[in-house]
This record gives sequence, C-alpha cells and structure tokens, in this order.
Amino acid sequence: MFAYIIKRILSLIPVLFVVSVVIFSIIHITPGDPAAIILGQEATQEQIESLSEQLGLNEPIIEQYTNWVMGALTGDLGTSYFMRETVEEAIINHLGPTLSLAIFAEIFALIIAIPIGIIAAYRRGSWLDQSLMGISLLGMAVPSFILGLLLMLFVGVQLQWLPIGGYAPLSDGLFTHLKFLILPAISLGAIQAALVARMTRASMLEVLNSNYIKTARAKGVVERRVILKHAFRNAFLPILTVIGQSFGTLIVGAVVTETIFNIPGIGQLIINSVERRDYPVIQGVVLIVTFIYVFINLIVDLLYGVIDPRVRLDKK
Repeated sequence: MFAYIIKRILSLIPVLFVVSVVIFSIIHITPGDPAAIILGQEATQEQIESLSEQLGLNEPIIEQYTNWVMGALTGDLGTSYFMRETVEEAIINHLGPTLSLAIFAEIFALIIAIPIGIIAAYRRGSWLDQSLMGISLLGMAVPSFILGLLLMLFVGVQLQWLPIGGYAPLSDGLFTHLKFLILPAISLGAIQAALVARMTRASMLEVLNSNYIKTARAKGVVERRVILKHAFRNAFLPILTVIGQSFGTLIVGAVVTETIFNIPGIGQLIINSVERRDYPVIQGVVLIVTFIYVFINLIVDLLYGVIDPRVRLDKK
C-alpha cells in the first residue's frame, strides 16, 4: 500500500508540470497588459514600461516561467498585482466558501441520487423507474446557471424563503451558513445528482443479476439486507469513482454558480483575476485546483481497497 501511495504521488509531478506549462502559455499569449490595466488609460508608455520592468513582465518568457516554477516548488506562488497580498493568502481567503459550497452540493447530490438509483434498479422497467430516470435525464439537461436563476426567482424573490445571494461564514452559525448555501448547492449539485443516480442504477442492475444475489434470496435473507449489504456494497466501486470525479467537477464548476449567487470563493477570485490580467493569481489558482482534483482521485483509489478487499492496490 505504501509503495502504491508513493507511486501515485510521484505521478502528480508530470501532471502538474504539463498543467503549469499550458496555463502559463495561455495566459501570456492572451491580449492585455497587466501594467496598462493597473495604471489606467491615462498612463504614458514610459510609465507602462517602467511598471512592467518592476513586475518582471519584460523578462524572457522562459525566464519568467522558470522563476515561477522555482517559487512554486518552495511554496511561493508569487504576489497579486492588485490585492497587495500573496497568492497563497488570496487562495486561502477564498477557498473556504468554495469548499463549503462543493461539500454541501455533494452531500445534496448523494442524499438524492443514491436512493433514487437503488429504487430505480430494484423497480426496473416499472413506471417508477422510468419516471425517476426521466427526472434524472432532465437534471442532466438543465445547465446549473439556468437552474440557479430559476431558484433565485421562485424561491428567493417570489416566495422569499431563502436569500438569493451573498455568503455567511461558518462563524456566524451553522444555520445561517447553510441558509446562504442551499440555493447555490442545489443548482450546482443537480447535474451531479442526476449522473450519480444513473450510475447507481446501472451498477446495481449489474449486481442484482449476479448468482450470489439469487443464492442469498434463495436462503431467505431479508430483501432489505440483500439490497443494501450484498448488492449495494459490491456495486459501490464504480459509484465511488463517479463521486470522486463529481466532487472535483463541483469545485471547478463553482465558478459560474459563485458569480450568480455572489459568493466570494475561488470562482470570483479567478474571474476578477482574469479581468485584471493578474497572472500570478490565475496561475496559482489553476495549479491548486488541479492538485486538489488529482488528490481527490488518489483518495478514491485508496478507498477501493478499504471498501473491497479484492482490490489489490499493491499490484497496480
């Protein structure tokens, strides 16, 4: 197990290297000069060139990339051009709302999706199965920002049950914190709920047709025990894969949702940074989000051996 963990951690290096090259290249070929944006339209060319020199933007691209990578390896992602703080501080200040939103959206998706998938598989071919899968298909078809706007209109504006925007930290109380996250979590987690529900149904159908399930039923095992302990446990591995991937997708997909609901998370940070051409922040955020996504996949792989001992991680 230890050798497998080390191997997977080392595999992060080429992934992060490729991501760093791609994002650095895309940012620096995008039109727009951070120095000109900082100084404004009335700045002279001499002032722009002087500020560019101070920021290191006049150095060769290779040298800029090398300096950034060497700094990142030592934990220094640079300093924001606009916020007067380091990139690490900016990410830490905005990461909390994004993680809260992603976790709440994931919990919402799992609470809804897994029971729906199990029931649909157990009632395969019935009107209930077709209705639930039709709803899940609709959930996958509606974009999160459209659903978010509809929830804001009906639940927030007309019914006035929940706030339509803003954010309250956990220090203000759990209830207040969750009250501001319910609508964005539903809009963000609906697509993931639909995906997990369909995967749960497909995985459960494959297991329910297995011989050991028929044997358990023939021995008189209680049906609920057959479904939850025998069938669902053995069907959970592919579901776990989707859950891990969906959580990473929720963090990335929170950009649009945070903008709509005015949540001061990573989404707003990167959008503001793109508008300002704040290169260090953009590079740092993309690198950290990539690391989180790959790290979640590593955790999922390690959970395989815990859930199903037949999975021998050391032999991979």
